[in-house]
Amino acid sequence: MNYAPLLEPIWRFLHCRTPEAWLLEARKPENLTLLLTDHMVCELKAAQTATWLIRKYVADKPSGEAILAWLKPYEDFIYREDRDSNFINAHKNLTKSIIVRNELPWADDLVEKMVLLIKEELHHFYQVWEIMQARHIPYQKITASRYAKGLLREVTTHEPDTLVDKLICGAYIEARSCERFASLAPYLDAELEKFYISLLRSEARHYQDYLTLAAQISPKDIAPRVKRIGETEARLISEPDGELRFHSGVPAWAA
Repeated sequence: MNYAPLLEPIWRFLHCRTPEAWLLEARKPENLTLLLTDHMVCELKAAQTATWLIRKYVADKPSGEAILAWLKPYEDFIYREDRDSNFINAHKNLTKSIIVRNELPWADDLVEKMVLLIKEELHHFYQVWEIMQARHIPYQKITASRYAKGLLREVTTHEPDTLVDKLICGAYIEARSCERFASLAPYLDAELEKFYISLLRSEARHYQDYLTLAAQISPKDIAPRVKRIGETEARLISEPDGELRFHSGVPAWAA
């Protein structure tokens, strides 16, 4: 199947492609455990970001508490190493509707898009864990990459620009994830290639949802902020990086 039509908008949105040096390192069999582990954690972080946006900006308190409960089994697994987390049962319980506490014109759209994103990211989390289990790869804690923190340094400190910038950052993270899945997939075994290709459509929609919300919420043209944050994103991807992660830059030992 030709995925170029799906990827072309993402290639135009991003200011650079994944460097070949990252791909050469990431495709090494000895780095598969690290990348799968980081991928799983990134799926949780994406769900946490969407949850934070809903709770901070639109949901009433009971809804906010309910949505936090969605994440608890996954967070217990990653941060508290609770190996008994029942992900299947947890996923069946992602059903509570979110009550919006204000009448902002974009509130319902934000809830709709972010709830779908949360459900999909937590499902992807479980899919990665299933793959790790099948390959007898235990979960072990790893340090976070500098990527997300580097992006968030660009976020403006006054509203509504803070929210708009965070949404733009979310768009770049999702777009880069999609681009990396597509770039790495051909170098992986058949099972992982199929899995990573299966993620492209949802990741592409997530980036578009974030960008659409940013444009909807901002009282001014978001193009300058999209450009500025995109330049930072490309720098983080292109500069030497001391560790290999799913969103890391060029491996320093290969630069």
